[in-house]
Amino acid sequence: MSETILVQANDGWTEITLNRPDRLNSFNDEMHGALRAAIEAARDRGDRALLLTGAGRGFCAGQDLGDRDPSKMKGPPDLGDTLTRFYNPLVRLIRSLELPVVCAVNGVAAGAGANVALACDIVLAAESARFIQSFVKVGLIPDGGGTWALTRLLGEARAKALAMTGKPVSAREAAHWGLIWRAVPDPALMEEARALTAELAAGPTLGLGLTKQAIQAAATHTLDEQLDLEARLQKRCGASADYAEGVAAFLQKRAPSFTGGRS
Repeated sequence: MSETILVQANDGWTEITLNRPDRLNSFNDEMHGALRAAIEAARDRGDRALLLTGAGRGFCAGQDLGDRDPSKMKGPPDLGDTLTRFYNPLVRLIRSLELPVVCAVNGVAAGAGANVALACDIVLAAESARFIQSFVKVGLIPDGGGTWALTRLLGEARAKALAMTGKPVSAREAAHWGLIWRAVPDPALMEEARALTAELAAGPTLGLGLTKQAIQAAATHTLDEQLDLEARLQKRCGASADYAEGVAAFLQKRAPSFTGGRS
């Protein structure tokens, strides 16, 4: 396995750590391949939750620009191809997983690194962390789903300002704005993120995965379309072992023991 990521298997969930700390965990082609392979392996073996974080003092500085330096190439890099082959499949994979993905942002999240974090379902950040749409500093637009996520989470005014100025947003401000879920004191970040991921993995993960699917669809659905989707997904939940167990536990006044049972 590539050393650009670290994988720690736990009881029903996996912790994946971006591991290029000397480069602030910036992406190169090898790390892209290793990260996608690790996520796909966790999905295929039936993991019920994932935790994504970074090694060292930063979460991810986005693309390693040393690999896309025009001065060292025969012609300009095809950054559209970089997105099509690497970032877009990664974001689509994270968003399509029928399981919760928690992101623990342990330091700076810049450029595509910030937007990969925002593709996750629940984002916790150390209070010292910052989110930076740094693309403008090198003449680019936000990618990795950045224009989509920023606009939906923050609205057009803030999305444009952050993208056009590249000004950093602190973890506390990001939480206050609704860009992420919570800012956490630095020493408590990983303990809280791991506890949350373990809690989700022990939960009714069919329902959690379908909840994710429904909420993501809401942005482009009319109310009627969303009501119909809820009915279809609730039918699946209602036929699951988790629903039967949840009702039994409620009526018997005990804690439920969910299995993530599929319908």
